[in-house]
Amino acid sequence: MTDAPHLPTAAGLAYRAGGPEDGPLAVCLHGWPESSWMWRPTLAALAARGVRGVAPDLAGFGESPVNRPGSWAAHVAEVAAFVDAVSPDAPVALCMHDWGGLIGLRWACDNPDRVAAMTISDTGFFPDGEWHDLAKGLRTPDVGEELIRGLTREGFGGAIGGLSKGMDDDDIDEYFRAFATDEHRMAQLDLYRSGEFSELEAYEGKLAAIGAPALVLWGGEDVFSPISGAHRFLQEIPGAELVLIEGAGHFVADDAAEEFAEQVSAFVAGALGA
Repeated sequence: MTDAPHLPTAAGLAYRAGGPEDGPLAVCLHGWPESSWMWRPTLAALAARGVRGVAPDLAGFGESPVNRPGSWAAHVAEVAAFVDAVSPDAPVALCMHDWGGLIGLRWACDNPDRVAAMTISDTGFFPDGEWHDLAKGLRTPDVGEELIRGLTREGFGGAIGGLSKGMDDDDIDEYFRAFATDEHRMAQLDLYRSGEFSELEAYEGKLAAIGAPALVLWGGEDVFSPISGAHRFLQEIPGAELVLIEGAGHFVADDAAEEFAEQVSAFVAGALGA
């Protein structure tokens, strides 16, 4: 496993950061099973445009400690505390991918006045959503335990490497930190078993009510979050823009790192007036 530099922490979460400390702020939330590592090119691109970017490792990922139960609601509360710590006053841009979207959008809907802009990639936030096959396995008693406890670094690398053309061994080593111990692995089951899409019925209409400019940025070959989800966000969020990155899959920030970073940073900088 690669030896990443020891990261600073805020509200109990390790994070990566870049850009001027007095610049407008973007908070970048990773997906599963990634970490803040996925945001490195984007943080550099934001910094080049005068935006301060901060990307936490969610609890149990990267360098952040496990905090069980690692439920959806718990992650939302931890992100809320993190945003309060890094930006107690000014609104922030939220950049979200995969589970980072499910977590971040709940916080955004509950705190619309704290959101200055959003980028949303390869995620969902709809009460009629359906779990993909891997998620169904993780959510199934005994089956999930067998899957998660039987996962080796070699098997993980083969599986995730087969889904992403852009990941190398260092990337896979970093993301395998989410399975470093049995507690880490059980926290992954906590996450997948804690939430029901039906909980999002309470958020009907709230995406539109946020009122912040939004970019929907999607991998054109995503097999986990279909492109129909991108178009659904366009229907739910007035004025949202859509960019499809052809040739990229679900792990779009790894598959097309330069284009993803350019699109996110240009949009955020424009929205924040940087």
